[in-house]
Amino acid sequence: MSVTASFADALRLVARMTWETWWALVLGFTLSGVVEVFVSEERMTRLLGDDGWREVALGSAFGAASSSCSYSAAGTSKSLFKKGASGVASLGAFLFASTDLVIELGLVMWVLLGWEFVVGEYLGGVIAICVLAVIFRNVVPQRWFDAAREHLHDVEETSCDACGMEADPTDEETIAAETTGGTKYFCCGGCRRAYESQHGETGGSAVSWTEKLFTVDGWDAACKKTVKDWEMLWEDIAFGFVLAGLIGAFVPEAWWAALFGAETGLQPVVFDTVIAVVIGVVTFMCSVGNVPFALVLWTNGLPFGSVLAFIYADLIIPPLVRTYRRYYGARMAAVLFASLFVAAVVAGVAAHYLLGGLGLVPPRTEVGGTLSGGYTTTLNLVLTPVFLAQVYVTYGPERMARAVRGLPRTAWRGFETVLDATDLLVQTAGAFLADLGDAGRTLGAGVRSIGAGIVTIGGAFRMALGAVRAACSTLYTEGRNLR
Repeated sequence: MSVTASFADALRLVARMTWETWWALVLGFTLSGVVEVFVSEERMTRLLGDDGWREVALGSAFGAASSSCSYSAAGTSKSLFKKGASGVASLGAFLFASTDLVIELGLVMWVLLGWEFVVGEYLGGVIAICVLAVIFRNVVPQRWFDAAREHLHDVEETSCDACGMEADPTDEETIAAETTGGTKYFCCGGCRRAYESQHGETGGSAVSWTEKLFTVDGWDAACKKTVKDWEMLWEDIAFGFVLAGLIGAFVPEAWWAALFGAETGLQPVVFDTVIAVVIGVVTFMCSVGNVPFALVLWTNGLPFGSVLAFIYADLIIPPLVRTYRRYYGARMAAVLFASLFVAAVVAGVAAHYLLGGLGLVPPRTEVGGTLSGGYTTTLNLVLTPVFLAQVYVTYGPERMARAVRGLPRTAWRGFETVLDATDLLVQTAGAFLADLGDAGRTLGAGVRSIGAGIVTIGGAFRMALGAVRAACSTLYTEGRNLR
């Protein structure tokens, strides 16, 4: 297949996945934004102070109802931990559930992978949270959590109070806002809106969830929180679709077979699951953005539970590990990385065999949800105006009008960028293949030289042995003469 045909296949795959999942993304982000606005962080903190199983369950429930953005989850769990929530409930249950048990992830997985994967995702997620709870309660000393909380208080002033990214008060782009908890700093206006909507802050005064529920301001805040989630995640999601399309079109099936193998025993499944988590770490994407790539991995031989573990790895990508280190110090960052890695592997393997034993692992040829094309079209037509209304409420009519006027120019620039990137990719691929050919020829010459060297060394070795044998014979003869 030519490069042009492969690119066409990649574009068709990206377009199909985007069309099929659009309604699920809009609905999932909308529900997540509504729930997160009406459940205050202060109330969650009061309920998560202990490290018992009740707090673990509550932390999981609160996390599942929050934003699916990994960075937002890290920021919220940090805030809960700083205010007194236990490490088990905040850094374990809440952090994991807020990216891997959320509504939008389940909807996208149902559309692209099928309902069996949704069941496996939530079942495996519960197992992973239990593993984290056991590790945090029985392996990690409490003094390590105390030291992490002290470290967090020392560095808090330099972080955005919404997403946790760097927000230096002296930076011109940093936004300061007065709240009931004092002055807060944000890296952008979207983070400030998200913080105000989540904490019920309007003009420095707190608003109860019941007041928000029956007011225009409350639903306005829900719209802004939803759009903020889009702002944080759209690049990851788009990159996930494009990456899945390119890999699905260009990588031969034989490569996947060589990587994952065809064995079905425990050891191969564990090995593939570890490899899947490593792949999830190096993709640098969020859980929702990983789903299209997970589809490619599943259809090319990755075991069922390994696909789930791949999605669970979104919390230990390098940028987030650096964030953990900045929040809690190097030791706790290492603890979080190791614990989340182990939890992802254990949960993936356990879900693989549990659902396999129940006969719920689908055939690789049968993936995707049960909606027909007509239902997908209807839901997209219904929910696209909802998305546009949310954007309109968040940015206002003037900014929307400017965006609409600039849309053709932006689209053309984007098209030119895609063409340039495609041309660069083709040139790079051609240069790579040429270099690979040169390397092959060089390697062949090198192998021939090595062979000649081995022959020469062998001849020298034989000559040395002959000389040693002759010397020994001479010494033996001289010894006899001396006697």
